[in-house]
Amino acid sequence: MRAFLSVAFLAIGIAIGGAFPRISETVQGALAAAGLTNARAAPPTKAAMTMSAADDSHGHGKHGHEHAEGEPKPAGEHRHAEGEASYDGAANKQSEGEAKPAAGGHKHAEGEAHGHDEEGEGKIRMSAEQAAEQDIKLARVGGGILSRHLLVPGTIAQDADRIARVPVRVVGTVAEMRKRLGEEVAKGEVVAVLDSREVAEAKSDFLTATVKADLEKTNFDRQQALWDKRISAESAFLNAKAAYSEATLRVDLARQKLSALGLNAAEVATSAKKDETTPNLSSLRRYELKSPLAGRVVERKVDVGTAVGKEGDPADVYTVADLSSVWIELAVPTTELSKVREGAKVTIVGSDDASRGEGKVVFVSPLLNPETRSARVIVALPNKDMAWRPGTFVTTEVEIAQDKVAVRLPKSAVQTIGGEKVVFVRTADGFERRDVTIGKADDDAFEILSGLKPGDEVAVANSFVLKAELGKAEADHDH
Repeated sequence: MRAFLSVAFLAIGIAIGGAFPRISETVQGALAAAGLTNARAAPPTKAAMTMSAADDSHGHGKHGHEHAEGEPKPAGEHRHAEGEASYDGAANKQSEGEAKPAAGGHKHAEGEAHGHDEEGEGKIRMSAEQAAEQDIKLARVGGGILSRHLLVPGTIAQDADRIARVPVRVVGTVAEMRKRLGEEVAKGEVVAVLDSREVAEAKSDFLTATVKADLEKTNFDRQQALWDKRISAESAFLNAKAAYSEATLRVDLARQKLSALGLNAAEVATSAKKDETTPNLSSLRRYELKSPLAGRVVERKVDVGTAVGKEGDPADVYTVADLSSVWIELAVPTTELSKVREGAKVTIVGSDDASRGEGKVVFVSPLLNPETRSARVIVALPNKDMAWRPGTFVTTEVEIAQDKVAVRLPKSAVQTIGGEKVVFVRTADGFERRDVTIGKADDDAFEILSGLKPGDEVAVANSFVLKAELGKAEADHDH
């Protein structure tokens, strides 16, 4: 029975092998493994080799060693191919020799495609209109200055040259307060009115002295005319002259007293002439307080009816400040003090990091604070829009040095690609990637040591758009 089964399997294998050489070989291998045939298979027929080669050519022409979907992948297939080569080594070598030129041809095609992409590598085609739509700003490369800064915290304070108090120079009572806190005042504007007996006496003395001086002058002029004609005695002329001189002296003394009280003699005389008969006592007692500078009322110290002027009474009624310019007080340590100079530019950054301003150093104290071992430095800062409020803490960047460089480029123009610093230079068709070497730097710009020359037109704003476009182009090429 066993002999019969062996003969049957062998016959079936030979029949199938005639039509499908590869299946025949597989069956023969299985029979040999089962011990039903000799381990060494018979050499394949010429027809089988031809069909096998055609089958291999079909498979390699499509996907190399990949099998069709659903086709089994018998183990030891590559070893079996080596077995085929042992039957006809020359034929196998012939097949390998034919395969190599095909592979070489594929490499050549790759080389041609790669060379074609190399021509456009690092270049981006983009018209001027497209660049404008992307808000890409361009600038010509040139030399410039790099500034080094020292970071120092500071506090905003009122400018001592732009703050004033409205003082009380006489004893009296507050009759009017014309300004509220925060209101604007002009220089010389009346801000308050006092009722003062002291002022009334001073005005009265001046007006009386003025009237008496006028009378004495009239008498002196008449006596002089009579004396010239030798009609009157010389003694009368001399007495009139002495009286007039004394009256003039009294007017001068009264005028000085008015001036000491902050009153103008001409204004007092003009006010007195409004009443042709007797000076109005209420106007004589009226004392106007005027603002010594233009600004805003930042402090109000008295109310209507408050007694002022005496010892222990308020010495002033308002504080007026011009906040169009403020100071920033810095405490610079001795280790950095030698780097700070008067006139140096200073950048001020607010506590919210959104407010920025430009000022300059106006004072560097020669004295040190014995407790903090630091020196007081004052920075003047324009404050036209009143954005900087006294008492606010800020950070300052004090310029301590300047370096002149041949090629200066804004930091916004430099991008990093693959660890390299690059910029995008404008070309006739668009932009070109250019690798650069960075030198010195400040807060806003780099020194370019190589890769650019003065006159090159570079994207300095929104250059990240070009970086993204370049990345997309390289990704498409890799795919």
